[in-house]
Amino acid sequence: MTTSSSAIDNRRVIIRTVELRKSFVKKGVTTEALRGIDISIFQGEFISVMGPSGSGKSTFFNMIGGLDSPTSGRVFIDEVDVAQLTAEELAYLRCHKIGYIFQSYNLIKYMTALENVTTPMAFGGVGPDEARERGMSLLELVGLKARWHHRPIEMSGGQQQRVAIARSLANDPSVLLCDEPTANLDLSTGQEILELLQKLSHEKGVTVICATHDHRMMDICDRLMWIRDGKIERIANRGDVRIEIGGIE
Repeated sequence: MTTSSSAIDNRRVIIRTVELRKSFVKKGVTTEALRGIDISIFQGEFISVMGPSGSGKSTFFNMIGGLDSPTSGRVFIDEVDVAQLTAEELAYLRCHKIGYIFQSYNLIKYMTALENVTTPMAFGGVGPDEARERGMSLLELVGLKARWHHRPIEMSGGQQQRVAIARSLANDPSVLLCDEPTANLDLSTGQEILELLQKLSHEKGVTVICATHDHRMMDICDRLMWIRDGKIERIANRGDVRIEIGGIE
């Protein structure tokens, strides 16, 4: 299932960047990681961000996730200028508006699945009883309710990634930032994770933004964005992209 361009254009803009630039200086040498990124991303949209290593994908994620500040330009989340927020306001935004999914799962090894999922809720001000109820509901959503008491070492890679997805939803975020979510998974398990992310986007209205090299992502996303040398090389609706053996047009 894909979403038409007209359908997307009628949605609320959840993330907007304006002339977004980021430079790093190391040993007197300046590297421009982002060189003027302008994009609007919509509520409930599933967008894949693609590009070679070093193209600026990770830096772009850090900017829109509020993990780093741009050298110049602006990032708006729900039309709030992130640069204008205090440290406390920015921490609140990251806690409540944005969920993060990493390719290495980043689960706390000594905690159970339920404890991993509910940990962010403590920072969100959720009481223990409500946190447990919500955590069990999220584990059920990702198909792991029966394994709530298992620790990461007792779970497969796919199960750990499912727990990570449940954790990312702990405080009901508007946006999920996924950094290569299928990179460490076999083909079958990776496909299951992609379908779960698609479900969250299309049924729950969560905006899913994936940095990926996985071409299977093209089958389920709404739009594709290619970054090269810190610039947007191309943005296309999924229906306008042809996938052929040996290349993409």
